[in-house]
Amino acid sequence: MEQTGSQITLHVVAFNVPWPADYGGVIDIYHRLSALHSAGVNIILHCFTYGRPEAPALQDCCERVYYYRRNMSPLLHLRTVPFIAASRDCESLFRRLQQDGYPILIEGLHGCELLRRLRRQERAGQGRRCVVVRAHNVEQQYYRSLAHSERRLLRKIYLTVESYKLRRYEPVLLHADAVLAVTAEDALWFRRMGCSNVQTVAPFHPQPVTLPDTVHPDTGGDPYVLYHADLSVPDNEWAVQWLLHHIAPKLSFRLVIAGRYPRSSLRRQIARHANVMLVESPSESAMTALLRQARCTVLVTRQRTGFKLKLINTLYCGQHCLVNSDMVYGTGLASFCHVADSPVQMLRLIQRLMQTPFSDADRHLRRQRLAQHHDNAENARQVINLINRVYCQ
Repeated sequence: MEQTGSQITLHVVAFNVPWPADYGGVIDIYHRLSALHSAGVNIILHCFTYGRPEAPALQDCCERVYYYRRNMSPLLHLRTVPFIAASRDCESLFRRLQQDGYPILIEGLHGCELLRRLRRQERAGQGRRCVVVRAHNVEQQYYRSLAHSERRLLRKIYLTVESYKLRRYEPVLLHADAVLAVTAEDALWFRRMGCSNVQTVAPFHPQPVTLPDTVHPDTGGDPYVLYHADLSVPDNEWAVQWLLHHIAPKLSFRLVIAGRYPRSSLRRQIARHANVMLVESPSESAMTALLRQARCTVLVTRQRTGFKLKLINTLYCGQHCLVNSDMVYGTGLASFCHVADSPVQMLRLIQRLMQTPFSDADRHLRRQRLAQHHDNAENARQVINLINRVYCQ
């Protein structure tokens, strides 16, 4: 008999501490935890501390939270297992999971050494565990794209080697009871690889009920175009440089660049443009206000992998959204955006969109349409139903 959310206890293995929810992967994890908790699931969270401290706030949506130190030994690079997985192969986590038989949700290939351990145990006759993997990307493609964008030689070599290892490691997903893909394109990839139970579940994200009406105090009241992202990511740094080179010099409006951890060289490049302003590491409320008040948000990328959470956040909170084709590839969100790939097309669209009002009624209609596939509560129900099916088999 199928269980309700309140009857499920679920182990979740996260590759990092998912609070604060301030970058792509942990945004998806945290808001999935929150939505599952709201649906009545009892969550036992296991997360690796990697550049982020323990977070008492996670107790609000988790029954128990355990932390593990990620093994950053350089000797792990000598293994054939990708470093992102080898560094999270944790004996104490494995032993703790042996204390019960609850289903397990592993976040990303990062935690799949645990899956291999569990299946070896099963072959030894010690019982089968229900394991679902959330695939945040086709990781081999993602790391190959990162390597392409990276300019530092040692980092580029690491990313290239990791991409090769991930390609060989990816079939570990065949041992999962189910795979949750973030896009239909990713789901097709995993099915072609041989995974028999693949379901597309869009990323979980902040869904503000009310939106602030105030402009971020540092932006003034003039109309502006916005770009926002984690500026420490090479592809996002490339996007800023593309905008500075192709768009900013010919733009008759202010361009606001918002994001965390920009490198000093990027700060200097931005400072050379009189009509470009940097808002560094804005808070969540300030970022929402920036999105709310920007007449047009421009998002560009040269990576087709995964799902860009800044896109869904823009569509929920912002006004007009202008993107290039790669930004919406495989997401099903092109119809919500204006798409342009050349600087000339983009400048022409910006000029038109900055003169076109975007009302609260427009935003409400967009939210209604987005909710068909991007409502956290509905997507949580999909995850619960999937776990029910594979757990009760």
